[in-house]
Amino acid sequence: MRQKTLLLTGASRGIGHATVLRFHNEGWRVITCSRQPHPAECPWGGGAEDHVQLDLGDPADTINAVGLIQERIDGKLDALVNNAGISPKAEDGGRLNTLNTDLADWGRVFHVNFFAPVVLARGLKDELAAAKGSVVNVTSIAGSRVHPFAGAAYATSKAALAALTREMAHDFGPLGVRVNAIAPGEVETAILSPGTDKIVEKLPMQRLGQPSEVADAIYYLCSDQSSYISGAEIEVNGAQHV
Repeated sequence: MRQKTLLLTGASRGIGHATVLRFHNEGWRVITCSRQPHPAECPWGGGAEDHVQLDLGDPADTINAVGLIQERIDGKLDALVNNAGISPKAEDGGRLNTLNTDLADWGRVFHVNFFAPVVLARGLKDELAAAKGSVVNVTSIAGSRVHPFAGAAYATSKAALAALTREMAHDFGPLGVRVNAIAPGEVETAILSPGTDKIVEKLPMQRLGQPSEVADAIYYLCSDQSSYISGAEIEVNGAQHV
């Protein structure tokens, strides 16, 4: 059988890192994208030949990367996971709101969190259609409510990405491509904002989510088990949203 291929942005840590491992363990080929070169110490995947170095905050760089990606796949792309996201902080590490976020920061956040998924999905639509593939956009609980740590630019970009997911599901559906989103809540990664423990105390499940649990949800939406699910946004947050 043909080996399935995943294209993943934001693979270097946290949810992205766990997603690489999840798909690799299922026998998929994983092509990663990030600003940094492929780390030599990475213990899995195809190594540097399956890594595309690009700055998703640069529209021209993202557009040019589509051709590089097309050269590395066999004409079929089974899944595109738009996981990369940035959320700038104030100099003291605090939250940037609508009053103090620099306009340049708004632009860069939206280029990475919103426009890059559009560019990649549109540029690779033929390869996704050929595989009857799936797109998964990683949104956030911050996209539906004000969050104490996530900045205004990040939150609004994730809300826009959720709306984009619905639009893409409508537009890509006739091509045989499903488009969904997952909205993680508080997930245990290497960098947690001070005060996260106070949020966890109020969660119905009273614990942080694990990156592997989010990766499991992503894999489900890329697998045949979700073959009639499209246009959905799945909350992965231990009932934080209720």
